[in-house]
Amino acid sequence: MTTSDESRRDADGYRQNRFFVPPGATELLLIRHGESQKSFPAEPFPLRDGHSDPELAPIGRDQALRVAARLGRPAAGHLDAIYTSGLRRTEQTAAPLAARLGLTPQLEPGLREVRLGIWEAGLFRKMVAEQHPIARQMWQEERWDVIPGAEPTEEFAARLGAAIGRLAGAHPDQRLAVFVHGGVIGQLLAMASRSRPFAFVGADNGSISRLVVHGEQWFVSGFNDTAHLDPGAYPE
Repeated sequence: MTTSDESRRDADGYRQNRFFVPPGATELLLIRHGESQKSFPAEPFPLRDGHSDPELAPIGRDQALRVAARLGRPAAGHLDAIYTSGLRRTEQTAAPLAARLGLTPQLEPGLREVRLGIWEAGLFRKMVAEQHPIARQMWQEERWDVIPGAEPTEEFAARLGAAIGRLAGAHPDQRLAVFVHGGVIGQLLAMASRSRPFAFVGADNGSISRLVVHGEQWFVSGFNDTAHLDPGAYPE
């Protein structure tokens, strides 16, 4: 099944169509930032507008270079714009691709990670690793806001939906590289597919997922593509 009523015909009959981006739609490559620095209870991450704002770890900087090698090739297709959430880990992941393509990253703060309340500044990682009862409840109920002070799921979804609407409205018939966060990717793809809230939580650092936005219709055309992260893939 495709977004078109047309069929292709050759001498042997009608073939199935491949998915194509409809006229007027916006294709978003949702790229999760590279791996960020380790967290330590005695050294909390700095905050930016209430969000944890660590820098990339060395492996994360390597992942950023691999993303640039993958998407910066002519065969990867044209990119019209690059966006980041404004948090350092997205800006640093976007930087090699932006330099390679000669594009200046634009800011969309509406795509920042879900707010984690009292578990910001790196504490979330510790609580999840130690299987804190609230962390177990979070996975069972598939809601971030069981964490005290965390962003309610409905507000998170509305914030992201408004941000995607702004990007789609500004870039019809264009293809964007959008550097974001794991929770953001999970929420957007759950909204597009009307799936369980956490069905798409778990995108790998440096992975590429694809979302096509055509008015009120959103299409998931890829999730967690990590081919470029394999050793030797897409060499310079």
